[in-house]
Amino acid sequence: MARARPSHGAGAPEPRLPHRHRGRLRHLGHLHADQPRDRPSLRLARPSGAAPAVNHLKAWLGIGLTAAVVAAAVAAPWLSPHDPLATDFAASLRPPGAPGHPLGTDQLGRDLLARVLHGARLALLIGVCTVVITAVGGGALGLVAGFVERWPAAVLMRLADVQLSFPFILLAMTINAIVGLGLRNIILSLSAAGWVVYARVVRGEVLSVKQRDFVQAAAALGMSRVRLLLRHVLPNVAPSVIVVASLQFSSFIVAEAAISFLGFGVQPPTPAWGSMLSEGRDFLYVAWWLAAFPGAALALTALGVNLLGDWLRDTLDPKLRV
Repeated sequence: MARARPSHGAGAPEPRLPHRHRGRLRHLGHLHADQPRDRPSLRLARPSGAAPAVNHLKAWLGIGLTAAVVAAAVAAPWLSPHDPLATDFAASLRPPGAPGHPLGTDQLGRDLLARVLHGARLALLIGVCTVVITAVGGGALGLVAGFVERWPAAVLMRLADVQLSFPFILLAMTINAIVGLGLRNIILSLSAAGWVVYARVVRGEVLSVKQRDFVQAAAALGMSRVRLLLRHVLPNVAPSVIVVASLQFSSFIVAEAAISFLGFGVQPPTPAWGSMLSEGRDFLYVAWWLAAFPGAALALTALGVNLLGDWLRDTLDPKLRV
């Protein structure tokens, strides 16, 4: 006779699994014990307690350094009443702490504090003008290239790729040597070399935003391209432009100082940090302050703006939020 199979009714014992499967099920039971039935078991890792503190410290340090540089540049005539171009050969190469000259004087007797403060004015002016020109020009080209997607946009992006193959400072120096020296030409040279970053970032953001449902719905309802671009695409691209601008600001300041240091940028006697570093190089062993204070001002400014840019990137970019 055939043996009857045991039923699994209310009173029947439950079947026992082989021993090799029990450990695996017990491990899975521990993983899902504290999970609700209607939610997936995958959990996102929460940031540690140190990450927000570091982010806040970065923000306050960046804001503080940037605000201090801006305030010093604005209050330059009151912080140092000396003319940054006035020479006094009788007071040349005075060390820091000399009467009337807190940071000393240079080889021509010019007050170093006044020159550093007015150099901050020049650096901020070049940085702001270059950022505005590159953000508006490069952002507009990237906006059109990402929204139109025709052969002119493809040609524009290929030209951008070719320009990116050259070092930024070398390209800006070459353009400046062609157009000539001076403040206006250094701004134009940096702008001509720096628009590519904005164009590529904005084009990538536009290509991503175009595929979203609300943009597709607005286009299906018959909204014009210009209105669609200004009302839906541009507001979603603006945070990325702000982040790139904050990070590029310090790059433009450092690039201008490097070009002026090599003699292709702002020319003496105009107080520029790069040219002051170049002049102080010849007196480094006898008058260290000629290069130390302009270099420290340049480093602190770049550090403050970079920290501020990192904080803006962490705040405005939703991909970096956990």
